[in-house]
Amino acid sequence: MSHGALWQICPMIASEPEVLRGKTFKSRSLRGSRFVSCDLGDVVVRGSDVAGMEIDSPWLLEGDRSLLVNGVNVVPLVDAELNRRFPGRELRTAQEPVGLRTAWAALERTWAATLDRATAMPAGTIDTPVDGEWPLAETLRHLVMATDTWLGKGILGQEQPYHPVGLPDDDNDSDAYDDGVFSDSTPSFAEVVEARSDRQTMVREFLAAVTPEVLAQPRKNPHAPDYEETVLSCIRTILEEEWEHHRYAVRDLDAISSATSADE
Repeated sequence: MSHGALWQICPMIASEPEVLRGKTFKSRSLRGSRFVSCDLGDVVVRGSDVAGMEIDSPWLLEGDRSLLVNGVNVVPLVDAELNRRFPGRELRTAQEPVGLRTAWAALERTWAATLDRATAMPAGTIDTPVDGEWPLAETLRHLVMATDTWLGKGILGQEQPYHPVGLPDDDNDSDAYDDGVFSDSTPSFAEVVEARSDRQTMVREFLAAVTPEVLAQPRKNPHAPDYEETVLSCIRTILEEEWEHHRYAVRDLDAISSATSADE
């Protein structure tokens, strides 16, 4: 994920007041607390009960970041386990045309299987949110928007590449689009699937013709034009977005399935 993509996902890191920076909390209970869009970088936890703690940080695996648990950097362990759970994910770091085409084909197969699973579950599953997160239908709408942003605008330079069913982040002030380009009404799932399929085809066809020379060409970050990208980094951002949101989707489908089984 590029620097610009990090800015897109977590804008508060650069803009919100950090009134608790450098503070020490001793003999306090934060049990059951929830931290959303917070900067917890370089936080140190000593002699504290962390059993049951859940951390979800999409950009943790970028660059040389670390997360130490009892002195062990668990980042490479997490990366390897996610690759094991989601075959094809390891291809997301491809840097040449053939590898990128293979990586995208793996993603299309993975998403197809997940959609088959979701549509075979009880009615309403695709519109069921878990813990306030987007339901599957909205996740797919967001990926339509992400493809339009990073391929349509970022790579192809289209002034208005956005499909109206796209769903932007609701807490992000982006230079890439005006919220007015997106529909205020909720589209049918059939409309979402059609738009999503069209965007998947756009990526597939672009990668079918791309060359190493084109991949190296500079582009502006669509969310933050002061940051420079390359065609390759834009494609890599699409791949990262796809795998991260697929992980969320599977996580939430598992939760829905478990809740349904418990009610039976």
